[in-house]
Amino acid sequence: MWTRPRCAALVCAPARARAHSLPHSLSHSLTRALTHSRFALVRLSNTRSLNDGDKEKLVGRMQTSIKEKHAFERVQITKAEALDMFKENKFKLEMISAFPDEEVITCYRCGPMVDLCTGPHVPDTGVLKAVGVNNMSRAFWRADVNREPLQRVYGITFPDDKELKLYQHRMEEAKKRDHRNIGTQQELFFFDLVSPGSCFFMPAGARIFNELISFIKEKYWEYEYDEVVSPNIYNFSLWETSGHAAHYRENMFGFQVEKADFGLKPMNCPGHCVMFGHRSRSYRELPIRMADFGVLHRNEYSGALSGLTRVRRFQQDDAHIFCRPDQVKQEITSFLKMLDEVYAVFGLSYKMALSTRPEGFLGEVELWDQAEAALEGALNDAGHQWELNEGDGAFYGPKIDITVFDALKRKFQCATVQLDFQLPIRFGLEYVDEHGGKSRPVIVHRAILGSVERMFAILTEHFAGKWPLWVSPRQVMVVPVGNDDGDYCVEVKRELRKIGMHVEVDLSNNKMQKKVREAQLSQFNYILVCGNAEKAARSVNVRTRDNVVHGECSLDRLKEALIEEKRTRSLVSLFDKKKEGGEEA
Repeated sequence: MWTRPRCAALVCAPARARAHSLPHSLSHSLTRALTHSRFALVRLSNTRSLNDGDKEKLVGRMQTSIKEKHAFERVQITKAEALDMFKENKFKLEMISAFPDEEVITCYRCGPMVDLCTGPHVPDTGVLKAVGVNNMSRAFWRADVNREPLQRVYGITFPDDKELKLYQHRMEEAKKRDHRNIGTQQELFFFDLVSPGSCFFMPAGARIFNELISFIKEKYWEYEYDEVVSPNIYNFSLWETSGHAAHYRENMFGFQVEKADFGLKPMNCPGHCVMFGHRSRSYRELPIRMADFGVLHRNEYSGALSGLTRVRRFQQDDAHIFCRPDQVKQEITSFLKMLDEVYAVFGLSYKMALSTRPEGFLGEVELWDQAEAALEGALNDAGHQWELNEGDGAFYGPKIDITVFDALKRKFQCATVQLDFQLPIRFGLEYVDEHGGKSRPVIVHRAILGSVERMFAILTEHFAGKWPLWVSPRQVMVVPVGNDDGDYCVEVKRELRKIGMHVEVDLSNNKMQKKVREAQLSQFNYILVCGNAEKAARSVNVRTRDNVVHGECSLDRLKEALIEEKRTRSLVSLFDKKKEGGEEA
């Protein structure tokens, strides 16, 4: 018997109910708008792909469905009944066949469309209000390139049109900011099939990459981390000890050396455990903070690779702190302070959540309670609001989840801080305590940037390619007024390179105005125009990439301003700041 979902489902979990209901509405609309589609998986004929015209039809159909308020009806059936109901859909048959024979299967009907789903659902399509189609793309059944091609449709729903339009505006802005496009436009990086998932950083991109690492290294010095260099290749016995051989091997690159199994490291922690355990340790040495920028490799499926956000070869600002249990709170407090300082430089906001002991935890309850109390105390001392994700910790220790928001309010997971009680056990790590006995350290896994490549992508889109001076790959362009002013421009370049600026001189045959415009389009922070008057006064005429003209400035004063702007890692031009404050630049 088909039954209507109760409104309580919407009240208890509105977001979840809407998320479950939207795919059904999409499929229902596809069956009505596109006669060649199949109701469950949006499968098209081999010669047909969805296009923008189909998108408009689909949105129109969904809006009609909302007006018609088609009810969502629920029914529970047996596996045999499900096999019969979906006998014309081989994809559904494959899914259902994998269920146990005694499985009770839940289906929902929306108009003529029936599909498998656990729910919950909204009472009818009218509740969906504002809907849209984000994207349509080619896909393969269960991500297997040897299987049938499918069409994936990405839909979105909001309670009202205002929220939908705001979201669509952000998505359009996101397209403009796509790091892959900016990377091409600014000649920062590229990918090639000779090494899928491994980035080729061009000189301009390498400047950004190296500057990010240099920034973190400065913070490491300030917070007393010691940088180490560990191997890239390990015998698989290491991964068997750490547990990765049993649970992570398919994500690793493995090979044989002299008939022994080796693998490229996908993370640094097992190697750091070896470094800690290679000699005896005293409690007086702790905490030991090991930082490592070593290259990591993970065997990501080729279809999942996406620009710099999902790669196979990457680096992390990875560090592991080996400490006593009574040192955990101080180390977490210190980490959160560093995190706040780093993200403030980028202008990134973030939120935090404490994830506590899960049901299948390993270790002693007392140690977990002590660790969780330490994390909670550190979070409270940091002065930031945080949430509790009870029971969402890893089996080997509690953690703090950190979600970053960029300029478009999109969420990213970059930083991490996690306690680990298990690796010290697996590797037999010990230190001599103050009583002369043996105790196990606690490992704090932590990163702020996370993958440097991924943070590179996030910052590219966050800044929309308008890099602050300190991290900009193109800081200054010097433009001569006439053909006879090139020598002085080259001299200006030499002077600015002495203070560490990336400087270029445009000695092309183009007119000055075109040179300035091209420099602005290339996102040079400053364009310096130099002619006879500037040469005589040993000055430059300053303007920015946003076409703000600041006028003449002595070369010495310019150098002082640039040094200060770079030193403070200012997010805006100091010339703009001074102009706003009524001061001369």
